[in-house]
Amino acid sequence: MASSSLGRRLVACLLNVSEARRKELVETVAKAALYNTEGKRKGTTVLNIFNDHDYNRSVITIVASIDSIREAVLSACEKACGLIDMCAHTGVHPCMGAVDLIPIYPLGEEVRVEDCAKEARAVAQGLTERVQGTSAFLFGWADSPLQRGLAQRRKEMGWFKKTPDLQAIRPDLGPQPQRRFGLTGVGASPYVMNCNVTINTQDIAMGHSIATTIRESTPGGLPGVQVLALPHEGAVEIACNVESVKGSTPSHLTAGEPWPSFSIDGQLYCHAPASLITARVAELAGRKGVGTKGMALVGFTPRECRGLAELALSEGIAEFWKEQRRIRM
Repeated sequence: MASSSLGRRLVACLLNVSEARRKELVETVAKAALYNTEGKRKGTTVLNIFNDHDYNRSVITIVASIDSIREAVLSACEKACGLIDMCAHTGVHPCMGAVDLIPIYPLGEEVRVEDCAKEARAVAQGLTERVQGTSAFLFGWADSPLQRGLAQRRKEMGWFKKTPDLQAIRPDLGPQPQRRFGLTGVGASPYVMNCNVTINTQDIAMGHSIATTIRESTPGGLPGVQVLALPHEGAVEIACNVESVKGSTPSHLTAGEPWPSFSIDGQLYCHAPASLITARVAELAGRKGVGTKGMALVGFTPRECRGLAELALSEGIAEFWKEQRRIRM
């Protein structure tokens, strides 16, 4: 990622909350990251709010310096926990918490792995202390010393089950999970992009087949790509978490476009481009006579996130999600 003095200490948190149908509520949560009793929180911006009605899930992209991110995120989480009751939640996307996921990603080259791990652990601790009854599990760099990935930790916690057994869960922080707040995943890792491709069918079995084929864990799958197939707006969405992997473009995939890359602590990372994922899904669906309806990025690529954050902060735009369409046109 290109260097600038403003961007060297930046981190992003793609805060996942279990509400999308009350958009004003989600905006209230986003604004809690930006403002305190003294006014606007310095050096913090919300770049994007992605709402999905069927999933009843929103992703709020918060960016600040590594020194400021903790308070911004905790303030948003406190507000979300006060407004969202998991006892009343419905939606087709798996989830376990009112605040379901708090991932912290480094954007700037002066942010170290340990910085992100430390802040993630502090956020998890702060959440369980400030909001009595909340519980958390750790993943990625924050999960010391094992550093288990998000997908593994979610599987261990029962996140993928339709009705998780909260009484069987042993959180890393906080009490036994309560129905109102559920369980929150908190961690740090290289940037994870979300890329969703919709196929024009209601055949969920076909969706599962495609998801299995492109998933990283399948021989010949795409490195770093974790996949779910979910019913969505009368079709099927192939919902991909695109994790950044160490090194440059995998050797067996060099025939296409180079994978976007960046460095953290001197280590090179890259991620599968959205165009490759879309093409692979389209190819697999096409073999079954089904087309695709479109692709959606939840937020940004790592490079876009850094660039837009620098723009927003240099111009003092806190509520950037309201401006980004005008600025990017």
